[in-house]
Amino acid sequence: MTDRDSRAAADLDLLEMGQSSLTRLERAQIRFVRASLRPGALDRGIRLLQRTAGQWWIRAAIAKLRRVHGLDRLPAFDSAGSLVLVANHRSFFDLYVTAAELVAHGLPQRILFPVRSTFFYDHPLGPVVNGVMSFFAMYPPIFREKRRATLNLASLDEVAGLLRRGGFFVGLHPEGTRKKDDDPYTLLPPQSGVGRLIRKARVTVVPVFINGLGNDLPKQIIDGITGKGRLIHVVYGAPVDFGPLIDAPESPRTYKRIAERCLEAITVLGQEEKAIRARDGRS
Repeated sequence: MTDRDSRAAADLDLLEMGQSSLTRLERAQIRFVRASLRPGALDRGIRLLQRTAGQWWIRAAIAKLRRVHGLDRLPAFDSAGSLVLVANHRSFFDLYVTAAELVAHGLPQRILFPVRSTFFYDHPLGPVVNGVMSFFAMYPPIFREKRRATLNLASLDEVAGLLRRGGFFVGLHPEGTRKKDDDPYTLLPPQSGVGRLIRKARVTVVPVFINGLGNDLPKQIIDGITGKGRLIHVVYGAPVDFGPLIDAPESPRTYKRIAERCLEAITVLGQEEKAIRARDGRS
């Protein structure tokens, strides 16, 4: 057995762990998305839709406000490999916008965003919204209830396994939740689960800082089309250098430090965005 096989064998399984706590609807949706992740016509169709319609409507909705920086720092895209994007979290739509820009510039992988289970997995309309808005990118579910918190380890392990398999792009928020105050340049404490995923997956991690998006989708689209809203600056960085940390023994301390390293890279990009916005002279 190879080292990679050993790591995969140690991964937790969401459906097995959630036999007594997942609802019938949640289990059905998890099984459906899992089926779509297996190589075949359904997977190929979803990948095509994400690369075409999925990125087109997002970029069109903010076309007159979008300002993108740092694309030249990105590594060459490899359809056989995997990539993780780590972003600050101010808006519900941060990952949609930052991923869509990469897709428009050639990102070939299947896109996944771990998402809170509320509505998207526990409401009958959840899979409809997931399918229409993101072509099932919102997977796997992340649970907020304390009684189901351990299931999140299995969700993140599943993502790590897909990344190791190759051909996947995963967007993550190391902060875990949205920062809701008026200061976009300071970040919330890192969540060790993100570090655990990165340590298990061991793939390239790219940081990005985004500022200017709102949380009111209709208003954001109107502003983006008219060009009268706040500018949306997106700043990509070079891949995060974890150094020997990525090979450190697996432990909560290691996971937290990896997540901290991600936030450090994002914070640097935030200061760059702050300077760019100041030069623009438009808030």
